[in-house]
Order: sequence, then C-alpha cells, then structure tokens
Amino acid sequence: MIISENKPMDEILGFLKNAEKVVLVGCNQCAATCKSGGEEEVLKMKEVLESEGKTVLGYIILDPACNLLKSKKDLKSLKSELADADAVLSLACGDGTQTIVKNLKKIPVYPANNTMFIGETKRVGEFEEACKACGECELGWTGGICPVTMCAKGLINGACGGAKNGKCEISKDNDCAWVMIYERLKDINQLDNLLEMRPMKDYSKQNNPRYLNLKEKQNQKSNAKA
Repeated sequence: MIISENKPMDEILGFLKNAEKVVLVGCNQCAATCKSGGEEEVLKMKEVLESEGKTVLGYIILDPACNLLKSKKDLKSLKSELADADAVLSLACGDGTQTIVKNLKKIPVYPANNTMFIGETKRVGEFEEACKACGECELGWTGGICPVTMCAKGLINGACGGAKNGKCEISKDNDCAWVMIYERLKDINQLDNLLEMRPMKDYSKQNNPRYLNLKEKQNQKSNAKA
C-alpha cells in the first residue's frame, strides 16, 4: 500500500492562490485507508476551502486514482465542472495525482498529499515502511525481512557493527535489520544464507522512470521458446 498524508493547509492554499473554482479528487484505496484522501477527507477539504472563499464545483472519489483508463472514464462524470474549474486538487498519492494530470491536459492539478512510502498497516492509523521497490527483491535469502528498507544504511552484507542492544546506530527507535534477519534465519534453520558474500546492489534496476509491459514480456518468452 502507498502511504500518504495531507500537506500543510498553508501549502495547499498557496497552490490555489490564483484559483477560485476548484474540483476535488480523492482515492478510495490507499489514501482512504491512510485517512488522507477518502470521501471523509475530501468533504473536510471542501469545507475548509469554502471557508477560505473558494468555490468547490464538485468532487469524485476514484477507485483507484492510479488506474489511467478507469480514472479517465470516471472523471467524465465531472466533465462540466472540470470545464469550468480553475484547478483540481488531488487527495491521492503522487502516483494517483500524476494519473489525474495525464487525464486532464488543460487544467492545473495540485497535490494535497505527501507520498511517504510503500508500507503496511500495523493497526488502525499506524503504518510502517516495508518496501523501496528496488527492482531486485532480496527477501528470498533474508528470511523475508528487507535489508534495503529496514537497514538505515541499506546494507546487503550486514551488519555494520554499530548496533547496540539490537537497535540501529542511526536511529535508536529502530531495531537493527540484520539482528532481525539473523533471528529470523535462525528460527527457520537458514543461517547458512549468511555465509555467502552477496554481490553489490545493482542500482541500475532503480533507474527512473521504470516500466513493465506484460505483453512485451510474454512476446519475449514466446520468441525464446520458438
């Protein structure tokens, strides 16, 4: 899940300083779960903007905002409002906001949220970073604990030696990732995984922007078999 949180209201109003008529767009998936862009949050934003003298022409909660074709179709329900709007305010994540931008060529789209990380819900209202989408997953040999994300230094051949009492030397609030990896591998009888020196991380696989075309992948496999 993509974790996001609302930007400070002063920043949002700064984006909208030259916009009188606004359309609001939320997301019923990740942003709704994070309480940063579901219907409840969109309606609160509408109330705040109207108290600041803005006219909110309408709103929509996309499901999800990051689906390019579905968003294009759903946004047509606000065709007249969008034609009259000075700006769109997106309460989706950065991906969702960019998807909205691609569908609305002639109107400025501003983000109401900061995108924080890819993570998981620990409990209601509490989220934890879990994945950096590095393009080369290491979980198969680390017992399912990500050293790239959970280690502050992103070490592949840990640990650094700076941990104390199981805590990271960079942040005493965080458990040392490599202590966690060691304990996990011990529990599943795979400590031998730590005996192998791993190659340096291939950061070219994080070269942005990245793409994945499933049809192209399938064609490559078919051609290889031929």
